[in-house]
Amino acid sequence: MHAAVVTDFGGPEVVRIVETSVPEPGDGQVRIKVAAAALNPADVAVRAGLVGQADTALGLGWDVAGRIDAVGASADWAVDDEVVALAAGLMKPPGRGTHAEYVIVDATAVAPAPTSVDPLHAATLPLNSLTALQTLNAAGLEKGQTLLVTGAAGAVGGYAVQLAAHRGIEVTALAGPADEDLVRQFGASHFVPRGGVVGRHDAVLDTVPLPDTALDWVRDGGTYVSTVPTFLPTPAREIQIRPVIVTANGAQLKDLVSLVDAGALTTRVADTYPLAEAAKAHARLADGGLRGRLVLVP
Repeated sequence: MHAAVVTDFGGPEVVRIVETSVPEPGDGQVRIKVAAAALNPADVAVRAGLVGQADTALGLGWDVAGRIDAVGASADWAVDDEVVALAAGLMKPPGRGTHAEYVIVDATAVAPAPTSVDPLHAATLPLNSLTALQTLNAAGLEKGQTLLVTGAAGAVGGYAVQLAAHRGIEVTALAGPADEDLVRQFGASHFVPRGGVVGRHDAVLDTVPLPDTALDWVRDGGTYVSTVPTFLPTPAREIQIRPVIVTANGAQLKDLVSLVDAGALTTRVADTYPLAEAAKAHARLADGGLRGRLVLVP
């Protein structure tokens, strides 16, 4: 099969398409024939060598939408099931990264694919919506409490706004001036443009991150939750600081798929690239300004 890998670290040009063996699922695993796989900043971090070094090729890709074509022992799935899944982990060998024609994932990381969107859109769901859900859960808010989401027009931020609004949380969205209509469509009650005056909230979900600045926007004794655990603020005012590292969770992903099919979550595709042009997709992501994810198609 063909897979996107890195063997050296640097810019988009280090992404290579290689021929490698089709992986075989082990106990509790399934193999998915990839229909679409999103490109995320986590892939950029691996490519650039920001998260560690490796002596062998590293596979890229976290999100996958596709069809199960092989099932390992004790995996409760069937061949031809249409699914989405999260292949979690920064340092993955080829065969465990989703930027490939086939990928092996743990059966517990898999959920039925949405029926209301195509695989291109479904592939934008796992990593970013699970991150949003798990950070929102870490905030521990109840209906009627207040939440500020930084980077609210981004992939994780947009899902966080929608999920919080769906729970009856009063959401303030911090984003670029041109994104007000978008984040209000997501369910934000209030909007603050970057650089604007921000009040204090029961919790801040920081996706940018803006650690020490964002801490000022949390009330005394509130909660600061970060999707970037390497950049955290200095504790103050009895604020709870909760970094979140996303984990694969098929049960949670199934619930998120249901919200997509119910129209409560909006998937966004900025553009698509063939797998063979993965380096070009990395270059486009580096240019910035995207609203939605780039998706690779084998």
